[in-house]
Amino acid sequence: MTNAVKEKNTVIVNPVDKYPKPEFPEQEQELPGTEDKMDPRPDHGEASYKGSGKLTGRKAIITGADSGIGKAVAIAFAREGADVLISYLNEHEDAKDTAAYIEKEGRKAILLPGDISSEEQCKQIIERAVQEFGQIDILVNNAAFQVSHESLQDISAEEWEQTFKVNIHAMFYLCKAAEPYLKPGSAVVNTTSVNAYTPRPTLMAYTATKAAIQNFTSTLAQLWAEKGIRVNCVAPGPIWTPLIPASFSGKETAQFGSSSPMKRPGQPAELAPVYVLLASPESSYMSGATVPVTGGMPTI
Repeated sequence: MTNAVKEKNTVIVNPVDKYPKPEFPEQEQELPGTEDKMDPRPDHGEASYKGSGKLTGRKAIITGADSGIGKAVAIAFAREGADVLISYLNEHEDAKDTAAYIEKEGRKAILLPGDISSEEQCKQIIERAVQEFGQIDILVNNAAFQVSHESLQDISAEEWEQTFKVNIHAMFYLCKAAEPYLKPGSAVVNTTSVNAYTPRPTLMAYTATKAAIQNFTSTLAQLWAEKGIRVNCVAPGPIWTPLIPASFSGKETAQFGSSSPMKRPGQPAELAPVYVLLASPESSYMSGATVPVTGGMPTI
């Protein structure tokens, strides 16, 4: 067996040791956070993801595609042959970097900043995609907002509403606006969280929205099944993205992911293949599913 591995020049890496483990340097950022200020920088699969034509000719919208999971998915989609509209709030440099990776693959990248908590912005995203691409084949609802609090009394009504607007209302707005353009074979992939199963008490508003996303996904999958439109979601565990140092204290950030069974956070690159699968025709009988990518954290 050892000889066979050597002949194929294959290196098998222990997933526990694949990436650095905490303790990271203590660090904090203002929301929504940028990757440029992160130490270490996240891995989005820039140097590792290899496409095989799974999404050739497809046109995709990805919210929160400037950094983190959305960026990794955008890079993977482009390497699989898709054009991508990058929806993001205001992290212009991160978004431009994502676009550069897409264009390097010979694919089209559209940058569209704006706050998706607004229904009008969500409608503009869909309209711009149709204008630029002529069609929409894949919608990835990935952007999210979270703030950590030790007490219920610390959560303002405005923050509670904002969390729901960004995380679940925008998903409704985007899916509703996209429906007339989604043909049989189209796919919607939503980002929920391990917090839908094991909610972290300091993220009450966020965890509530992630549970809602899972239910929304299951319901919409049934509603659209006869249309031939599949709807699934991915439940990440602790993933190293700009949202982490922007949401937690420096001390918490330094230990982020250490409580997972693998004793480390996941990297955005480790999620991208799941989004590719759910967006591709290869998962034609998968709909209404939640795929956990949690480093071993339980989802039951």
